[in-house]
Amino acid sequence: MIDDIILKFTNADILINDAAYHKISGQKNSLKLTDSLIDDLSNSDENIFILTGEIVDRYLKQINFDGTDMDESITPNEPSNGTDVSVQMPQSKLLPNLPFDFHIIKDASKKSYTNGEIKDFSAYFNSRYQKLKGILEKKPELRENHPIKDVVNLENDVKVIGMVNEIRTTKNNHKIIELEDGTGYTTVLVHKDNEKLFQFSEKIVKDEVIGVVGIRKGSLLIASELINPGVPRKEDKKMDFSAVFISDVHIGSSTFLEDAFKRFTSWMNGNYGDEEQREIANDVRYLVIAGDLVDGIGVYPHQEDELTIKDIYGQYEEAARLLGDINGVKIVISPGNHDACRLAEPQPALPEHYASELYKLKNTEFVSNPAVVSLEGINTLMYHGRSFDDFAMTVNGMSHEHTDLIMKELLEKRHLAPIYGERTPLASEYEDHLVIEEIPDVFHTGHVHINAYKKYKGVHMINSGTFQSQTEFQKIYNIVPTCAEVPVLNRGTMKVLKFN
Repeated sequence: MIDDIILKFTNADILINDAAYHKISGQKNSLKLTDSLIDDLSNSDENIFILTGEIVDRYLKQINFDGTDMDESITPNEPSNGTDVSVQMPQSKLLPNLPFDFHIIKDASKKSYTNGEIKDFSAYFNSRYQKLKGILEKKPELRENHPIKDVVNLENDVKVIGMVNEIRTTKNNHKIIELEDGTGYTTVLVHKDNEKLFQFSEKIVKDEVIGVVGIRKGSLLIASELINPGVPRKEDKKMDFSAVFISDVHIGSSTFLEDAFKRFTSWMNGNYGDEEQREIANDVRYLVIAGDLVDGIGVYPHQEDELTIKDIYGQYEEAARLLGDINGVKIVISPGNHDACRLAEPQPALPEHYASELYKLKNTEFVSNPAVVSLEGINTLMYHGRSFDDFAMTVNGMSHEHTDLIMKELLEKRHLAPIYGERTPLASEYEDHLVIEEIPDVFHTGHVHINAYKKYKGVHMINSGTFQSQTEFQKIYNIVPTCAEVPVLNRGTMKVLKFN
């Protein structure tokens, strides 16, 4: 019913304010009243653009409305007299919106400093080590850990925290892990016959920080436990609104699905979809975009052959035109590897120089990649997901098709891109901004163009697919994208809406 009332006024080109809406929706047979009021306004000499509560009161007195002269039938979704329709009422794009309770919790845009010197490289890894060591030391089994230089003086109950320098497999198929801290190195052996521990070691990657418990035998530390920084279980937070998560729109590409994206923006405004979908749209307060809003320029060889907009300014202007159709929603944008900013992570927010038209939109917020934002108290970690390439190519059992498994590992390791020097460019800065210091309520990624969702220890892990059809590169590697299927966290419940 809520959607029907608003839709009727929308089709009549009449905006309705909060007071008028409540006066109409609180009446028995409110849909009949809506039709009657629209007819009266259409035939009136007054040019009514916004319907107010005073106008509704005047009309009710004029027709002496008491509900008895209209059809008495009430649809199952229509409240009867005495029902407080303000309870659990979806947020309408046409009603005055409540102020957005939006905060940027973590953004590296103006905290990214490096001179490219060796000392910066050391400071970067020391920052990572100290942050993750602080998390590991809170675990009971690692509270009394030892500096690695002291391991030679210990035999039993050795506990160390270190950064993984190297991993290799012996000729007998045991796992060797070289571990270091600020005091020295040690060699850890994981025996193949300890199946559970060996399986754990198969997911260890270079440059992550772990804890080890074991005994010393000669020059080796024989592991009995391997410990990640880990994820404490989070309690569910009440979510009385909806948020939409997208990424990899790739505006400007010849494979950009413009018609599907226009259906999506139309739905965002409550003008597309069935009754249930429109009800969800009316409840949406945030659109979160995790990178690759545009296709970019010069990202890969011969890209210009696959572009319909060959100018980066033009691509962002088109993005502003398309997103500018969305009303009543806060749009949060972070960059990806196709956007017009540095490739090395953390990437600062989109430069206004390139995306000036987007900056002119009053409902946009720009953050770095990665970033943490609060949506009405729901802490959301945004990360484009470039490190997925490294995990898919390095760790057995990981793939682009199952990014939820990679996201789980990143949370457990408490780092978004632990592997240094591979496909993911990382800036050697004074501080490592990719450490996951606080566990979010929502972890949103993109990059691989394939939808994934899983709730892990209370965290909503969302990968948001794409609005780009299969590219030539994807055809070569048999990657089938999830096109125009949009994840929506609808009051804490994941739903996927299809616009293809």
